This record gives sequence, C-alpha cells and structure tokens, in this order.
Amino acid sequence: MMQTNSTSRAPSPYRWRFFRAGGFDQVRLDAGADLLALSGLDPKLWVALACPTRGIEFDTATLDLIDTDKDGRIRVPEILEAVQWAGSRLRSADALLEGSSSLPLSAIDESNADGRRILASARQILAGLGKPDAKVLTVEDTGDTVRIFAQTSFNGDGIVPPDAAEEPATRKTLEDVLACAGSVADRSGKAGADRKLVDLFFAEARAFSEWSRRAETEREILPLDSRTATAFEAVQAVRAKVDDYFARTRLAAFDPRALAALNRSESEYLAIAAKDLSITAAEVSGFPLARVEAGKPLPLLAGVNPAWASALQRLHAEAVKPLIGDKSAISEADWLAVTGRLAPYERWAAGKSGASVEKLGLPRVREILDSKAEKAIAELIARDAALEAEASGIADVDRLVRYQRDLYKLIVNFVNFRDFYTRRDKAVFQAGTLYLDQRSCELSIRVADPAKHAAMAALSGTYLAYCDCVRKSTGEAMTIAAAFTDGDSDNLMVGRNGIFIDRKGRDWDATIVKIVDNPISIRQAFWSPYKKVIRLIQQQIQKMAAAREKKVDDAAAAKVDQGGAAVDTGKAPEKKEPFDVAKMVGIFAAIGLAMGGIGALLGALLTAFMKLAVWQMPIALLGLMLLISGPSMIIAWLKLRQRNLGPILDANGWAVNAKARVNIPFGRSLTQVAALPPGAQRDLVDPFAESRTGRNWTIAGLLFVVAVVCLWFFGVLEGIAPWLPDSSFVARQKAGAAAQAAPAAPAAAAPAEAPK
Repeated sequence: MMQTNSTSRAPSPYRWRFFRAGGFDQVRLDAGADLLALSGLDPKLWVALACPTRGIEFDTATLDLIDTDKDGRIRVPEILEAVQWAGSRLRSADALLEGSSSLPLSAIDESNADGRRILASARQILAGLGKPDAKVLTVEDTGDTVRIFAQTSFNGDGIVPPDAAEEPATRKTLEDVLACAGSVADRSGKAGADRKLVDLFFAEARAFSEWSRRAETEREILPLDSRTATAFEAVQAVRAKVDDYFARTRLAAFDPRALAALNRSESEYLAIAAKDLSITAAEVSGFPLARVEAGKPLPLLAGVNPAWASALQRLHAEAVKPLIGDKSAISEADWLAVTGRLAPYERWAAGKSGASVEKLGLPRVREILDSKAEKAIAELIARDAALEAEASGIADVDRLVRYQRDLYKLIVNFVNFRDFYTRRDKAVFQAGTLYLDQRSCELSIRVADPAKHAAMAALSGTYLAYCDCVRKSTGEAMTIAAAFTDGDSDNLMVGRNGIFIDRKGRDWDATIVKIVDNPISIRQAFWSPYKKVIRLIQQQIQKMAAAREKKVDDAAAAKVDQGGAAVDTGKAPEKKEPFDVAKMVGIFAAIGLAMGGIGALLGALLTAFMKLAVWQMPIALLGLMLLISGPSMIIAWLKLRQRNLGPILDANGWAVNAKARVNIPFGRSLTQVAALPPGAQRDLVDPFAESRTGRNWTIAGLLFVVAVVCLWFFGVLEGIAPWLPDSSFVARQKAGAAAQAAPAAPAAAAPAEAPK
C-alpha cells in the first residue's frame, strides 16, 4: 500500500473585528460566534475586567446567577462560563444577541442531555402554569417558582409540608414537628420540614420520654406526686431569704453583741417610716424574714416581714405542711428536711431533656413515638428528594431564559463599551439623567460614599457634581455623581437643586453636596480671564465701598461719643487737627501721577494700534484676545482631551482595563444645553426688562467719539476743521510727500588731484 504523509495543521486563529471609540480599539461582538470565541480573546483587550453586582442598572437576579462565587463581583471567568453554559444549551448562540425576554422552546438544543433536560423542565413549567400548548417561556413564567410549584406537593427540595401527607395521623405529626422544631419554606413557599428538622424532633421526643420515665421509676423524685413541682417552686421562691435568716440566728447565738446589727438599726426604720409604705417596698424586702434571735425558729404565718408574708404562707401550704406536717414555725432542721426531700426532684429537673416537645404533653409524645409516623415522614421526604433533578432543571430553565435576555447586554457593557460610545442605549452604569442649570447630564452614576468616590474620580479630569437624591413620597434616598461635559460652571455650586430622572422614569429631588472642579468646555476657558477680571473689579469696588462705609460709620460714632463725653464732663469737645493742605496736595499729586501713568500706557497702546493699517486692526484685536484667552484655552483643551471614564467607574468598584476617553465632541453629546426647538417663535420684547436708554446713548456717544478720533487720525477732518492739529499719521504722510517732491541736491565737486 502506498503510504501518504499527512501534516496536521494548527487551527487558524479567530478573525476578530474591532471598532475605534473613546480613543482605543474595542472588539466587535455582532454574532453568536463572536461570543463563543471570547475565551480566545486576550483579556488585555477587554474594556473591563470586573464590575459590581449592585449599584448598576441591571437585573440583580441575573447578576447573582453569573456571580458563581457569590463575592458580589462579576469577573472575566464568570462571563466566559455563562457564555459557554448558555451556548451549549441553545441551537444557536445568535439567540443571545436578540435580548428577548421570551425563549422559544424550539431554540433549545435537544442534541445533548442538558438541552433535553431543560426542554422537559420547560414543558413541565408550562403544564404547571396551565398552558401546556405554549411555545415560548418568559422570565415572568420561570421567575415565580412559588406559582410554578403551588399545585405540587413534591418539588424536589427535600422539604415536605403537612398537606403532602395523605394519612391524617402523619399530617398531624408533621404539624407537631413544625410547632416544636420550627419550619423551612419549600419551593412552593409553604412551611414544611426537612430531614434535619424531623430527626431533631424525634430525638427530642425520645429524650423527653426517657427523662420522664425516671420520675416514674424512682419514687424519691416525686415525693408529692404531681404537686412536687409546685412545692419546689414555693421553696425556691424563698430559699435565699430563709438561708439568710438561719445564718443570722447562728451568728446571734455565737455572739449576742451582733444581735442589734443583724436586725437592722433604728435609723433605717426611721428612714422608711418617713415615706409612704408599701408591702413590696424594696427597703422592706431587704430586711430579714423575721426578728432575729439566737436559735429562734422561723415563723411562717405571723410576725414575719410584710414583703415576704405571701411567699411564706405559700411555703407553708405547698411544701412544709405536705412534707413535715402543719407547723406554723420551722427550725433550721425542719428547713433542711424540706429541702432534702426535694433535692432528688431538683437534680432531676436540672437534667431535663427534650424540652422543645414538652408542650405536647407526655401522652402525645409517647403516642407519636409508638406510631409509624417517623417512617412515614421519612418516606415522604425521600419521595420529594427523588424529584430533585426535575426541579433543578426548572432552575436551569429560568437561568437560560435570563441569560438569553440579559447576557449580551452585560457583555456589551463589559467586554466593550458599545452602548456607551455608540449612544444606542444607556450603559449599565448610567443611573439616569440629572436636569440642573438648563442642562441634562446623562453620565450620572450611583455612588455610596461621595468623599471616597471623589478621591479617585478627581483623576478623571471631569467636572463632577455629587447630588443627594430623595423621593419624599417613598422615603427612598441615594447619591449620584453627575458629569457636566458642556457649558460652564458659573452657576453651579453646593446647595443648588435640580431633578434627577432614573432609568425607571421616576423623578427625585437632587441637591448638590460636593463638586470636583475641572474644565467643562473651551468656551468657558475663553471667557474665563475676562470673567475673572470683572469679578476682581467687582470685589475691589465692594471692598472700597465697604471700607468707605465703615469709615463714615466710625467717624459718626466717634462724633457721637465725643459729644456725649462733652455733655457728661461739661467740657467743650476737643478741636480737630487743622486741615493739612500740603498733605492733601501730595495725595492728589500721587493720584494724578498714577492716573497719568495709566493714561500714558493706554495712549501708547492706542497710538500703536492707530499706526496700523486698517486691515491690520482686526488682526491685532484678534491677536490681543488670543493673547489673553489663549493660555486658559490651551490648558482647558489639553485637560478636556484627557478626560477619562475609568477613574469614575473604578471608584465605584469596576476594574476598567482601558483609557476610556470622553473627548470634547463626545462630551457635548453627554450633556445637552438648553436650546429652543426648531421652528419656535421668539418674542424679544420683555415687559419687565430694565431700561437701556442711558446705556444705549452712552454706547452711541463712545462710538461717535471713537469715529471722530479715527477720522481725525487719518486726516479726513483736515478739510472740514483745518484748525485741528495734524495727527502723527497725517504728519508722516505730509513729510513723506514733501521729501519726494523736493529736487535732488547737486553732487559735491571732486577735489583736484595734487600735482606730483
């Protein structure tokens, strides 16, 4: 046979496609094949490597399913696992791109065991919901497990409610289990018992039965039969005080000098007598049970502390009389005899077992133990647990329906930021829109701690306004960080109010509580120097006016004080210092010198400007404006180009893996400035506008003066007003013309050559 050599070829790499947005390349995910190939895409090309499961606009139930390690964060491996899980159970991964909330049964892949199991569970769900002929499942169908399992007694969770038992005796025992050992909710929402609770109940029942049997076989435990417990309670109520009384009698027998102290002093009785007495007063109850004397028995019915009289009567009736006879007073030996008879009961009661089932009563407990209820309940639990595979299949159906609806949405906000940069839809981190200062800010995210968030978000180079948002109708509250990416910051300050509209269309009252200041637009940077100068002038005028007002007030106050002092002392007010003319002349001279310097500077600038040709003047004005505004515009432009979304999201728990730029054009799309709608009619007459007549005449006068000066400078007024002096421009023109008209001077004769 002819041998053929075959060489194995390595599989060709997946051909990825990218689009550019935000200043970096982002992978295109336009087909199911792209999603299934994500495991081969270098994670360095993913826009995000992690995101939180809370604080974003996404279904939390789906996020919890993807978050397999339950750490509250979604990471790359969990995204890949979710894609592979869904892709292996669908006929085509393209179904994930639809984002539909309904899953057609025909989309489930029946070629593998997992798909067949999910399909069977899906049909079981539809049958349980009363629509066995339906062809699609929705999230609403699969998400309500209570409704799915409401008509079934067995649902595979190993928990059986009482109504799962057909026999009344078993059902009654299950009710006793729930009453004594507690309950757990099964998938239908009913209260039931699992194996752990059942075992605990029967263990408690056996322990209680065995503990009770000791009292039945050991006679000394119940010397008074059923009344023993009552007698023991009567003894326990006064035991500490009776022991105290006999201890005092022994001490009195040891040393009679202690007798007065043992019975309390007279002063203590006087203090109590001064108050309104009551039998249960704390002061009285702290005294001995009876008057202490050496070897004196304890009286039970008369001559006792009023605060303890009823307790001692109960002791006599319930314990002393039944155990040692009808004695109105007992010695210490009698007391020891009573407590000794009850000591076995005390030890037995302290070792009680199975207290949780005691409320059923011993007869009912033994009835349950003698029946076959334990075996019957165990069979019910085993029968329910046998359906675990089908029930878990129902959970997988819910998972698949949610993945088809939500997974692609998460991927295009994780692997790339398509929704954010293409503006097709809002990104999952955009909480809504803030309306404030005639602007709408769409880049608004939820934050938990503004101070902590701002420390990181300040590196984004974005102007951020942190707002506390509340809904007084429901009491809800949250904090957002809104990015202002167009307009200016002149009217933005802490305390300003606006309205925030969340993704559900609900409105919140929003108040600015913190600002991270950064450039907003180049337009703002252009006008910034002029606004600063105007603000500086306003501040100086306000300071001068305030200082002048204070000076006048101080002078007036001083005059009043001087006049008052003169009236009090009868002396004439002190004469003011004579007016210093020289001093005032010096002040006016200094002011004149300063004004002259300013005028000279302005004159020099105006002279230089007027020397320019007409076509050069607009260029000079433009150059002057650029000279003033240029530096701030350049700085703003550089900063605006560096605006980065990453720090804003990183401060919120994301792990952004790219320099997600928010450049100037894209920033303008995120913040919309108020503008009149197309075709709107505008009435410019404001009935309450301030009068502009004086201002208009002033401007007209200034323009007239400027026009006259220009005409004089260029010599236009020379024929009209010959008495005006020539301007420097006209003088130069005349000098040049005269020089050209004058005849040339004869050349000087060359000197004769000297004879040799």
